[in-house]
Amino acid sequence: MTMESREKNRSSSSFKPSWRSLEKKLTPTWFKDAKFGIYTHWGVYSVPACGPNGTWYPHNMYREGTPQYEHHVETYGPPEEFGYKEFIPDFTGEKFDAEEWAELFDEAGAEFAGPVAEHHDGFSMWDSELTKWNAARMGPGRDVVGELSRAIKERGMKFMTAFHHAANWWFFPVWEEKFDCSDPAYSGLYGPRHEKVERTGPHPTGPKPGEEYLDNWLEKLKEVVEGYDPDMIWFDFAIGLLQERYPKEFLAYYYNKGLERERDVVITHKGHAAGLPPSVEVLDLELGKMADLTYHYWITDSSVDDQGAWSYVEEAGFKSTKRLVTNLVDRVSKNGSLLLNVGPRADGTIPEEAQQRMREMGDWLEVNGEAIYGTRAWTLPGEGPTEEEEGGAFSEVEGGEGEGLYTAEDVRFTAKEEALYAIFLGWPIPDGAEEEEEVKVESFKRLYEREIESIELLGVPGQLDWEMKEDGLSIQLPPLKPEERPCKHAYTVKVTTG
Repeated sequence: MTMESREKNRSSSSFKPSWRSLEKKLTPTWFKDAKFGIYTHWGVYSVPACGPNGTWYPHNMYREGTPQYEHHVETYGPPEEFGYKEFIPDFTGEKFDAEEWAELFDEAGAEFAGPVAEHHDGFSMWDSELTKWNAARMGPGRDVVGELSRAIKERGMKFMTAFHHAANWWFFPVWEEKFDCSDPAYSGLYGPRHEKVERTGPHPTGPKPGEEYLDNWLEKLKEVVEGYDPDMIWFDFAIGLLQERYPKEFLAYYYNKGLERERDVVITHKGHAAGLPPSVEVLDLELGKMADLTYHYWITDSSVDDQGAWSYVEEAGFKSTKRLVTNLVDRVSKNGSLLLNVGPRADGTIPEEAQQRMREMGDWLEVNGEAIYGTRAWTLPGEGPTEEEEGGAFSEVEGGEGEGLYTAEDVRFTAKEEALYAIFLGWPIPDGAEEEEEVKVESFKRLYEREIESIELLGVPGQLDWEMKEDGLSIQLPPLKPEERPCKHAYTVKVTTG
């Protein structure tokens, strides 16, 4: 039996709800190829539009001493009188257009996209039979997940949904009688009333969820899978709060449903400490990166805003396109992918600044996409003067006047079939140069001169002159003025080998 047939046999057999069985699931080739996706944090929390993290407004508005509590009291009154549910009528989404969103994601170069189906706040963004607290019956009166599913799939992108609802158990202070969230009439949104839970990390202390809550967590997931057939499900933390048989049951169900529908599906999650073993899903690093090349595939979820607001927050700024592009390149070179978030306004419009940056990423990928899509990591992720600190979640912040840590002397590598790509994270020769300038890729000195067939700068016709030297591969780049260069932000030299 060949290795290919063994892998096919492993990935095509049915799955049982056990970690040993679930670890048979292979990372889909489409996911390894895609590299770049976009998702949205849009919900009732988009109405107050107050940070720093807008999606946590419903949690913090009930907690004295937080900036969002102070904002709530000053703007809407005490939470005892104006609870989170009161925002729902203003979550109108009157300008929401799934076709426009999907078109923007496509123009940005995303290969997969989709919405947060339910955040910690318990408000479902699909037409659910399990809860009346959903966007089809309240607020927008629209099946947001359904409309986006159709629009995204029609454009050839893979469809994803994100779920945070395991954390609903402790998100609202349902144990405090003075708040509306303690009223059983609203438990479909806020969660059932129970004794106090202290959140001390992914495994809070206090009473554990009962069977009804756990069944509801599972059934919501199955309802979305049955109704909208997502290719990818992204989980936030707090899975570790659940009785272990529930995530086991869902993973087995979802992976088997993929086999049944001939869809190679994938699950991502924030690591074993948050509730899933490392062998059954793809690791996600929130606002993070790896400091070096890894042997496993991983993804980072980041945001187009510059403060980790996630949902739309009025005072939030936006990362520069240069930073977004260089982050994408760096992650791909280390065996990772980028899932970029955007937070629409409550009316359903995506901020113009976010749209601009996303389209500019698409412009860059139009020129350099062959060095990203379908590539694999090389033996080294890159070279250059910048020394990176230890990676991991929340390691993204990279300084440098908002442009990121990297310089034009930093290079990242990717590989595909009979080509190597060296992506310079800035224009590597001085402005004002009038003749060809030498740039050197030290790591490529391991290549044999006879195996190099041609070298080119993506987006510029013709081949480049080069010479193999003891200290690296010397490449002659043309003296292009900024307006003559094939793109902005990062520049790709392609080495075709044979």
